[in-house]
Amino acid sequence: MFDIAVVGSLNLDMTVRVRRLPQPGETVVGIGRFTDTGGKGANQAVAACRLGRSVAMVGAVGADDAGASLLRLLTESGVDIAWVRVIDDMRSGVALITVAEDASNTIVVDSGANAAVDAEQVGGAAEVLGAAAVTIAQLEISVDAVRVAAERAGGMFLLNPAPGIPLPSELLDAVDVLVPNATELAVLTEAPVPSSVGEAASLARAIRGPGAVVVTLGSDGAVVVRRDDVIHVPAPRVVAVDPTAAGDAFCGGLADALVRGLDLVDAVRWAVRCGAIAVTRWGAQSSLPTRRDVESLEEE
Repeated sequence: MFDIAVVGSLNLDMTVRVRRLPQPGETVVGIGRFTDTGGKGANQAVAACRLGRSVAMVGAVGADDAGASLLRLLTESGVDIAWVRVIDDMRSGVALITVAEDASNTIVVDSGANAAVDAEQVGGAAEVLGAAAVTIAQLEISVDAVRVAAERAGGMFLLNPAPGIPLPSELLDAVDVLVPNATELAVLTEAPVPSSVGEAASLARAIRGPGAVVVTLGSDGAVVVRRDDVIHVPAPRVVAVDPTAAGDAFCGGLADALVRGLDLVDAVRWAVRCGAIAVTRWGAQSSLPTRRDVESLEEE
C-alpha cells in the first residue's frame, strides 16, 4: 500500500505580489501575478512524494480546467489520485493569495469541491488509511471528514489544524501529533497569538488530547511539546520570499521522517529544513523541496 495517506483540500492558487499588504478598505497595486496548483492537502501530498514517500490523496475537485490541472500535477508528482472525486456540478477550490515584499501574506480560500469531501467518502478510503504508516489531515475540508480520517487511520495521525477553528475534544484525543502555527494555536486555546517560543510552548501545554503538539514558528523554527519535555528546534537562516506553502512543506517533511522511523524531535529538525527551503521560492507546489534539496541545506 502507501507510506502516507493525505485527506484534504486541492486548490488552484492565484497569487499577486505587492510591495505591502493592503489595510482594510485600501487598494494597492500589484507588481506581478502567477497561478500554481495548491491546497493544503495536495501540497502536503506532493511534499511527501518529493521526499521519496509513496502517497495516496483523498479529496475532491470540480469537473473544470482547474480540477484537470490539479489532478495532472498530482499524478506527475507521483501522488496516487484514485481516491480523489471529480464532482460534475461543482467548481474546484481556489485560493486567492497576496504576498508582500517582506514575505508576509494573506490567503482567502473558496472551498468549491473541497466542501463535498464528507465522512462517507473518507470512510470509503478506510483500506488505504488503515494501511498507511502516517495519515495527515487539515481543516480545509469538513471536521466530520477529518474525524473519520482519524478513526480509520491505522498508523500515526497528524492533524494540521489550518485554518484555525475550535475543535471537539474527541477529535483532539485521536491526534498523535498536532501541528498548528502560532495563529492557529491562539484559536485553539482562545488566547492571544504567542510572541515568543516560551509563550507558544505554554499555550501548547494547555491543549489536552494529542500525544504531542508541534508549533511551527516561521523563522524561529518550531517547538515540540510533549507530556514530559519541551524542545525548541531553531530554523536555518534563509532569505524568505513567499511563505505560502512553508507549513505544508513542514508537514510533508515531518510525515516523511516519521515513516523513516525518526524520533519526533529529529523528525521536526528535518521538517524545519523542508519549510525553510519552501520560503525561499515562489508559489505553493512549485516551492516544495526534494530530498536532495534538504540534504544540501543540512550540509551548508
